[in-house]
Amino acid sequence: MGQGVCHSVNKEDVVYMYSGILLSHKKRGEILPFATTWMDLEVSVPDDRAEQRTCLICGDRATGLHYGIISCEGCKGFFKRSICNKRVYRCSRDKNCVMSRKQRNRCQYCRLLKCLQMGMNRKAIREDGMPGGRNKSIGPVQISEEEIERIMSGQEFEEEANHWSNHGDSDHSSPGNRASESNQPSPGSTLSSSRSVELNGFVAFRDQYVGMSVPPHYQYIPHLFSYPAHSPLLPPQARSLDPQSYSLIHQLVSAEDLEPLGTPMLIEDGYAVTQAELFALLCRLADELLFRQIAWIKKLPFFCELSIKDYTCLLSSTWQELILLSSLTVYSKQIFGELADVTAKYSPSDEELHRFSDEGMEVIERLIYLYHKFHQLKVSNEEYACMKAINFLNQDIRGLSSASQLEQLNKRYWYICQDFTEYKYTHQPNRFPDLMMCLPEIRYIAGKMVNVPLEQLPLLFKVVLHSCKTSVGKE
Repeated sequence: MGQGVCHSVNKEDVVYMYSGILLSHKKRGEILPFATTWMDLEVSVPDDRAEQRTCLICGDRATGLHYGIISCEGCKGFFKRSICNKRVYRCSRDKNCVMSRKQRNRCQYCRLLKCLQMGMNRKAIREDGMPGGRNKSIGPVQISEEEIERIMSGQEFEEEANHWSNHGDSDHSSPGNRASESNQPSPGSTLSSSRSVELNGFVAFRDQYVGMSVPPHYQYIPHLFSYPAHSPLLPPQARSLDPQSYSLIHQLVSAEDLEPLGTPMLIEDGYAVTQAELFALLCRLADELLFRQIAWIKKLPFFCELSIKDYTCLLSSTWQELILLSSLTVYSKQIFGELADVTAKYSPSDEELHRFSDEGMEVIERLIYLYHKFHQLKVSNEEYACMKAINFLNQDIRGLSSASQLEQLNKRYWYICQDFTEYKYTHQPNRFPDLMMCLPEIRYIAGKMVNVPLEQLPLLFKVVLHSCKTSVGKE
């Protein structure tokens, strides 16, 4: 539909959007953890006739060639996290622990050591954190004991960080590993990747751009990396919020349904919640949150500027991120209150605990970190509305017919969010970049949650909600 021609959304449009989400994920072989009344959940059955190969690290069933050697999904994910996050482990024994499927999680030091000794190639890991290897032709490597020791002790990571901070890196001209005009990072490119820059490397990367001159055509675009790494508190400066920014923010907040969630989450005292019951509750919550996102689209101030097809494409790709963002902010009291009380009455079996995946463990760690980040920031409704719009307006999603228009809308709300935070939080000069750096983290977690087996979601939510509620209660 053309720009400026406002279209209405009827029941058929809602079904079209909802069905579009289901079909897009079904084509990619993904299973949605909700909407069982719309389509039957599929169960992937392993092919017993397939060649059974074992992981060279732990002996579990291998799923393919990962980072140069045949390995399982668990060891692949562990190696990637260890290298990307620059982890330094310690062994409490003699650095010769047994590696097997049941014992591989007992000593992370020996597991990473064996990965390196068997030839896992750290240079095959993509630097943007996205799935897939950086170079499919890269095979196993044989490195010296001295080099292995530098990696295990963290010395090599320190050397890389020093080199990065002193000399920069020509391959990282923008956070999305993609140079924009004049090699200046723009809002669109900054958020184009699910995890362009690891948070622990953000300061070193940002320092690369401090003091850079901004070309004329970028001077009105907010520049995330113009903030110093450690700014002292600045005295409040008298300024006013741009009237247009105020109006657009008000429209965004008005589009939100900030009423409490209607899904019942009250359980009688003494009742033991089963895995199936908790899973069904999570499905109902996801259903309600998804339909709130569809209703939100209809009320957006730029609703008339894009087609229903583009909105369906955007929602199909971002619905998990939108639900996660809302659960961690505007609905956090219910999620980390009422839902946490329900999950506390669910007791996982020993088998469930034993079979919990490494992917799930990473999601748990990152969700807990993100919860504390949002709890510390105390995100306002205005900031939440802007962050949600910025995340939704992702021009890099395939199949869009108005990518350039989406980019302009993305920049508009990026600027508005910056204008608002600088106006309202004058004593927090780093607040805006802190908020923006949460978005790629949300996108990364949402992408990882797709890989967590459905039957593990109840345990995942129990651990996250219990940990967050307990830690906040101690403050």
